Amino acid sequence: MESSTRQTSVSNPCAVAGEAPPFSQNWVQLTQAEHIELKWQGNYWKRQHAHLKRQNADLKQELGLAHAKIRDLKQRLYGKKSEKAASNRDQPATDDGQASCRARGQQTGRKGHGRTLRPDLPIVEEVRDSAPEDQTCSVCGKTYRPLSQTEDSRIIEIQIQAHVRLIRRKMYAQACECDGVAGILSAPPAPRVISKSSVGVSVWTEVLLNKFLFSRALYNLCTDYAYRGLPLAPGTLTGGLKKIAPLFKPLINRLVEQQLSEALFHNDETGWKVFEAIEGKVGYRWWLWVTQSSSVVYYTLAPSRSGNIPINHFSGLDKRLEQVIVVCDRYSGYKRLARENPVIILAFCWAHLRRDFLDAAKSWPDLQEWMFSWIEQIGAIYALNARRLEQWDPGRALADQTPAFMARHQALEHAIRRMAERCDREREMEEWQGIQRDILNSLNNHWLGLTVFVQSPQVPLDNNTAERRMRNPGMGRKNYYGSGRQWSAALAAMMFSLFQTMLLWKLNPHHWLYSYLNACAENSGNPPADLAPFIPWMMSEQRKQQLAKPMTETKSSISAPLGPPPP
Repeated sequence: MESSTRQTSVSNPCAVAGEAPPFSQNWVQLTQAEHIELKWQGNYWKRQHAHLKRQNADLKQELGLAHAKIRDLKQRLYGKKSEKAASNRDQPATDDGQASCRARGQQTGRKGHGRTLRPDLPIVEEVRDSAPEDQTCSVCGKTYRPLSQTEDSRIIEIQIQAHVRLIRRKMYAQACECDGVAGILSAPPAPRVISKSSVGVSVWTEVLLNKFLFSRALYNLCTDYAYRGLPLAPGTLTGGLKKIAPLFKPLINRLVEQQLSEALFHNDETGWKVFEAIEGKVGYRWWLWVTQSSSVVYYTLAPSRSGNIPINHFSGLDKRLEQVIVVCDRYSGYKRLARENPVIILAFCWAHLRRDFLDAAKSWPDLQEWMFSWIEQIGAIYALNARRLEQWDPGRALADQTPAFMARHQALEHAIRRMAERCDREREMEEWQGIQRDILNSLNNHWLGLTVFVQSPQVPLDNNTAERRMRNPGMGRKNYYGSGRQWSAALAAMMFSLFQTMLLWKLNPHHWLYSYLNACAENSGNPPADLAPFIPWMMSEQRKQQLAKPMTETKSSISAPLGPPPP
């Protein structure tokens, strides 16, 4: 049956406003089937258009993310490693508000500190005289008259020379006829850190310092010694280090015991290689963890980055501690640590938060203005906290601080509230891009940990303390790639812990290590019974001052060449 007809008016979109188009009075007749067909096609193409719009938006977003990733990778590969922004807002400003272009180092026209005094260096006098022909007058030939004073100058020299200690043990024969006594009496043997080894304490001191403090590869060190006249095989040193390693275990136990009685920690972790196959583990990647407290820097090497590592370490915390603060990054292992140990509070790092905005600004140039405004606000938090700490008395509770401190403390609290309000406000804006929402959501999720420092001024804003302690192992990882065996990895962690702890107490690591190994040698190659002279917080003040200075000349110092034994 033929369908009814419908009249439709068509307007001209190009018509001038207020004027009817020429065909505005024309009528078009369509059948209902044709009308339905046109409506169906219109809806179809609308849906296709909407789908293509969504697809185009998704592709644009995907392309934007790809470009951001490319910019980020280019920055990592070719860009500057500093996290300082390239804009003028991150440059130090002068009094007139302009960015400063002052060069680093000693400034022209400023008074310097003069020649550095070196009171701990011995002075070896050397007399230099003129040639005899230069001591006479070139006119009359009369000899110059010598003066009592001299014209002095100083030149610093270093002389490192290996030598052999030839130990002559005197012997005595029995002069009586008594029974039950030795017929021949010899002087006791010289102490050795390794029994029957020809390598002395000073060599082991140099090897341990060069490898674990100065990050030199063992093969490189053997080559250097060979050029100095001391050929040593790497296997000789490796075997000796394996025997020496147990000597440091009692010291490490004391370090851990002391550290777990303290209440503020800085934690971080980084990759390390141990080239020994372990059943059930794929690859050679291990993890080096550092925990620093007020008096101890402790490292441990583990085959994984599992949260069990810090959990096991902090399980030995002193039970009398009511609150422990751990300054760390946002790694989930530390969050698990805080969940399983209720006395631990995490203080998150503001430098990592700032890095979020800075990395996003490099990857998304069109968002730089917004990112830099957040970076400036974070910088203001740093500045306000620094001004507050100028008036802080660590011996007083927060409520008992001076009025000057409380005024600056309130200014800091006000800035923190304004930042929280801005975060809440901007998180609700629908027009923000995905990267903006991700950063703000992370800021909101970690807000409690980020603001621990407000009520605990002893807590720093960032985790730079722990990250600086990773520089020394990081250099070793680049120079000798890691550890060859598990015992070597354990030795590396122990030596990192001991050296960095001694540096924390401002002790001379060379003097301290030589003294300790010499004490082990005196005790027949075993750790000394009394460890107090080698534990910084157990030493007397006089002992600390002594070990803070360079080591004086030892008894084994080289003297005249050895000749044949006396008759």
